[in-house]
Amino acid sequence: MGLSIEKKASTEVDYDVIVVGAGISGINCAYRLQTETPDAKIAVFEARGDVGGTWDLFKYPGVRSDSDLFTYGFAWEPWPYSTPIAEGPLILSYMKDCIKKYGLGKYLHFHHKVLSVDWSSKGQSWTVEMEHKGRIKRFTSRFVVLGSGYYDYDKPLKSEIPGIENFQGKVIHPQFWPEDYDYADQNIVVIGSGATAITLLPNLAKQARHVTMLQRSPSYVVSTPNVGRPKTWSETLLPRRAAEVWKRWYHMTFQWCVVLMCRYFPNFATAEFRKLVVASLPEGFAHDPHFTPSYVPWQQRVCLTPDGDLQRALGGPKPKCEVVTAKIRTVTERGIELERSKGSSSSVNSGKGNGNTNITTTLDDVDVIVTATGLRMHFMGGIPVRVDGGDPIKWSTRRCWHSAMLSDVPNLFFMIGYVDASWTPGADATARILTRVYRHMQRQKVTSATPRVGAVDAARMQDRRFWNLTSNYRESADSRLPRYGSVAPWKPRDAPPRDLLYARWGDVTTGLHFGVA
Repeated sequence: MGLSIEKKASTEVDYDVIVVGAGISGINCAYRLQTETPDAKIAVFEARGDVGGTWDLFKYPGVRSDSDLFTYGFAWEPWPYSTPIAEGPLILSYMKDCIKKYGLGKYLHFHHKVLSVDWSSKGQSWTVEMEHKGRIKRFTSRFVVLGSGYYDYDKPLKSEIPGIENFQGKVIHPQFWPEDYDYADQNIVVIGSGATAITLLPNLAKQARHVTMLQRSPSYVVSTPNVGRPKTWSETLLPRRAAEVWKRWYHMTFQWCVVLMCRYFPNFATAEFRKLVVASLPEGFAHDPHFTPSYVPWQQRVCLTPDGDLQRALGGPKPKCEVVTAKIRTVTERGIELERSKGSSSSVNSGKGNGNTNITTTLDDVDVIVTATGLRMHFMGGIPVRVDGGDPIKWSTRRCWHSAMLSDVPNLFFMIGYVDASWTPGADATARILTRVYRHMQRQKVTSATPRVGAVDAARMQDRRFWNLTSNYRESADSRLPRYGSVAPWKPRDAPPRDLLYARWGDVTTGLHFGVA
């Protein structure tokens, strides 16, 4: 494809690539740049004081991955432990080991909070303004990569809980769990049914007097082998490196096939997931309504429980945990009143002890309420991005190019993962595309690459949502998110194995407009 070139004035820059964020996306990107573009001058700026992103931020009891580490870990340094599901401290330790082993620490700059990013067509560069220990710094760069995650680090998703202001006990959002908080012998209610709530329930029960997971609607919860997982044939017969590659691609492909089954055979998938959930519950425990979602699997995320820790916590002769499925009428000073339905004594159901279904209308003597009601989506970290002095870009007016760049925004890449698979393969696909576009531009001696929707594509384009989920946190962010299209290269990623192969060898110039200094 021929290049479309605009001539611009040139200027020197501080960096070739600035990466924002030292979480798993930023560290992976730094490795790819170091390996594939060794002459590039790069820097990774992190607002916090350490690497890790999510795994440095979240401190709630039992915080762990909600996808397997064989695919969530780096492709270039496979997860070295036998447990596919791991807690935050071990993931953070793994990341730091990778940084040390591959010498990535020289790119890292901590306590640098990015305030704004401004593109100059005249200079063919970005100016990145950031705050560092009370001082404002500005750096210029040819490329900017936003790897700051998808949620707001400072502000959680606002949850509408009637009467929560009346509660006289402690209210905690998991995103801001108090360090060294002693909850021993406390009666705790966790409001929510997602991965965070399901992680908290069995872990809080180790010290708390009693823990209740209060959910308005249930999620799919599937047990997966973790500690003591038997070795597979590949781990036994293949050389170590070959076994690691096989394991990563097997897990990635298997997950993709499951998602395809849910997408094209929803009734069959729902029945199969139900069998898995029922089989994992304690004997006699009521499956309905606590583990019967109203949606097809992967319309919202499926929650994994390592070795069925949630299900085990609900069993036994004297369990300390229960699940209550109900709407909240109001929170009182020391408890929660639950909503009754017309025509019945109560709409509230509770799975307790041996699994008998009990009628519950109030939760009394509550000491702690944990609002595990979701994260506030914050595309590109909420950083204002401007082009040639214009207003901050409204992302909902832009289309995603290969899930890596945005229409009419030059030399800006963003890292985003999958919602129905591990995060890292998606971020790695973007890093691969970035290095290939960078090398292509060097060969062609051009200085900018801008995705633009052509007239032909625009005429036949239909909108596709950013993250096709029905979860509340996704729905509440719809007006702030960019859009996909129905034709390549504007279509969303939806097949990790295929997407990674395409990022490595596919066409990464169609849809780009190139300019020179």
